[in-house]
This record gives sequence, structure tokens and C-alpha cells, in this order.
Amino acid sequence: MAYRSGMQDDSGMTTSVRGVIARAKGEPVEVTTVLVPEPGPGEARVRVQACGVCHTDLHYREGGIGEDFPYLLGHEAAGVVESVGAGVTGVAPGDFVILNWRAVCGQCRACKRGRPWYCFATHNAQQKMTLEDGTPLSPALGIGAFVEQTLVAAGQCTKVDPAVPPEVAGLLGCGVMAGLGAAINTGGVSRGDSVAVIGCGGVGDAAVLGAYLAGAHTIIAVDVDPRKLEWARQFGATHVINSREADPVAEIQALTGGNGADVVIEAVGRPETYRQAFYARDLAGTLVQVGVPTPDMRIELPLLDLFGRGGALRSSWYGDCLPERDFPMLTGLYLQGRLPLEKFVSETIALDGIEDAFAKMERGEVLRSVVKL
Repeated sequence: MAYRSGMQDDSGMTTSVRGVIARAKGEPVEVTTVLVPEPGPGEARVRVQACGVCHTDLHYREGGIGEDFPYLLGHEAAGVVESVGAGVTGVAPGDFVILNWRAVCGQCRACKRGRPWYCFATHNAQQKMTLEDGTPLSPALGIGAFVEQTLVAAGQCTKVDPAVPPEVAGLLGCGVMAGLGAAINTGGVSRGDSVAVIGCGGVGDAAVLGAYLAGAHTIIAVDVDPRKLEWARQFGATHVINSREADPVAEIQALTGGNGADVVIEAVGRPETYRQAFYARDLAGTLVQVGVPTPDMRIELPLLDLFGRGGALRSSWYGDCLPERDFPMLTGLYLQGRLPLEKFVSETIALDGIEDAFAKMERGEVLRSVVKL
């Protein structure tokens, strides 16, 4: 049975809204009607104001993350809480929030060891948003925000200052936070360090910015696209390398006294760039992988090199962020004029512009297209 806005079902009122779904692997996305339940215990319904178009959404559409179609895409979002379910005390209707996909549980072994940014049991809404025919939707990263309203676990709502424009605030919900955190949290970049970032899209440029904020002395940006290298300069890169024209490993070593960088951040998610990052770091240096690979990718390295070079090989999940700690701090820096988040917004678009935004992203024409609702 299909439910329209205001029609009663067994779980309460549902709201009929427009949203963007990926119905099947590789098919173009479509704008359709989505039914959003009233929030149950521990849940919140959020009116989405803006949502960035992230490469992860394209991965979902292409079947690179799972096969639980149809997917309700979108996750890098900010909006206003419309209503909350029983037992919710952290947010209230009217609060301006950034949505996050790390609603920490507080009970898993990572949380109990004081490492909630690794939470292994993050919360999502228990109820399903559906199509009009009752087909349940799989929300991207447990959020699903290419939609006028979405249902999430209340812990996925992080309250921030409403003075921040939603199209800027939402970027912290995924890509920009992933890059900033890869440098500051995972990589531990500090004053005087040398840092190389391989891949200068939205996440990579955020890593460049994170290294700059942390006080890195030398920040080397690597990409195959001159436009992206110029963007990286605007975020604090001191040197750029076009890896179509030069060997990035040799160039990074040359720019760091022949040693390699203290921290190398791989923001592409491919075996060949991972190998470059591995060999471009100094002995006992740190490699941070924040680029997301596909399930079929493999990496092979000599075991002697793994042993002999030492250091740390780390993957960065969501920039190892803790939303309740990091989002208010970073939006505060933005309002102080110290964090130029607005530079990441290449364009604002409508819900029906997402397929075109995917194409622009793949061609490297934008850092972020942002849907405004």
C-alpha cells in the first residue's frame, strides 16, 4: 500500500518527499517520491537544506559498495531537525545540524577503550524509508540525504552554529572532514613536517588544507590535472607535481632533501598511487590512505620493503573524526575566517542535476557540486 503525506500507517505518520535514488547498478539516478516515517525511539527526521555530491555516491550507483539496491543517495549534508522520537535529548526540533555517519555507540570495544572515532557499532535509524510501493530504500552511509527530508539516528545529528551556510556546513559531513582528518587526526601532521598529498580532488585538497592548518613546512600536491594542482595551491600547497610529466616519488624525494615526506596522504584509492605513496615517504614515515578503493583492487609490495622502511601504514576512516568534537570546532574556525570551506563549493544545483554533477566530478571539473533544497 502506498502512503501519502499525512496518511496513517501502523508506525505513525509518513511524509511524502522528493528524493534521488539509484534503482539498479550502473543506471542513471532518478528523482522520485520517498516516504519518510515519523521518528521512532532514538531517531530524528531532518529537513535537508544542502547536500554535497560525493564520489562515494557514485560508488553506490556503480555497485562498488554493495548490492542493496535501490539506494537513497546523498550523505554529505546539513539541515534542520523537524521532529525527534522518544528518548532523544541531544537535539531538538529547530536545531541546525550536520549529518554524520559515525553515531558512536559508547559500548563497543573501541568506545570503551577511549577511541570512539573507531566505533564498531555506529547507530542508524531502525525504520526504513520506502518508495510509494513499499520497497525499502538503503540510505547511503545510513543517511540518504539527496531528499527533502530524511530519517536518521539522532546521534547522526551534530548541532552546530546556524550562522554557517548549509552548503558549507554539509561538506564537513564527509569529504572535507575526511581530508582534514587524514592530515590532522590520522597522519598527526605537526609544525615543520613535510607532507605530500597524492590526488587533489575535494578530499585531497582538504588534506592539503589540514596540513597547512597544522603548520607543515613543505606541502606537496600531486595530480595529473593542472586545474586540480592550481586548486591545491589555493589551499596551501607549497609545491605541485604533475605525475603525467614526472615521477612523483623522485620529485617528492628531491623536494625533501632526498629523504621523502614525513607524511604521505593517498587520496585516490588505487594500487599504483598507493605504491607511490609508500615509496615517497621518509624512512619511518607515515602513509595515510583516505582514497576509497573498489573491492577488486589488490596491492603487492616486497615484504622486505615493508620491514625495512618501517613507519606506519594507516587507513583513515572519516578522517578519524569525532563529530561532536570536530564539527563545532571546525565550523567555529570557518566563522572566524580561518577555514575557507567556501572554496570547496564549485556550484550549487537542484535535485535533478545530480547525474550531470557525477559527470563533472569524473571529468575533474568541480571540487564539489552541492545540492540546495
